[in-house]
Amino acid sequence: MGRILAIDYGGKRTGLAVTDPLRIIATGLATVESREVMNFLQDYVKRETVDQIIIGWPMNWDDTPTDATPLVEKFIAKLAKSFPGIPVEKVDERFTSKMARSAMLEMGLKKKERRNKALVDEIAATILLQEYLQRSGG
Repeated sequence: MGRILAIDYGGKRTGLAVTDPLRIIATGLATVESREVMNFLQDYVKRETVDQIIIGWPMNWDDTPTDATPLVEKFIAKLAKSFPGIPVEKVDERFTSKMARSAMLEMGLKKKERRNKALVDEIAATILLQEYLQRSGG
């Protein structure tokens, strides 16, 4: 069984998380500059078996697209072209950044560490993936 890869795509940075091969635990993988993320993913997929990709889908509270939605849509098209054998699923990301900041507080991280947007992105991707695992039953 291959891993599930979660992507929290942004204009500047992209948070990444993966499951273990048994799809039990979601773990932060990295935060990568968005312009470098495709190279990172191609290298990662060469080393690890990835059976599925989930990507945070940005929507407003009223279910309308956000400013970031077209950006994510373009990235999904690139993923489909680069990894045609790996299905890509959009997952609602409305709460993930807020939950990531709350998690950082609960972990006792100092204010300076909580301002690290790269860490927020990676934690958001991990939360996105963990919630997906819980909803789908693994």
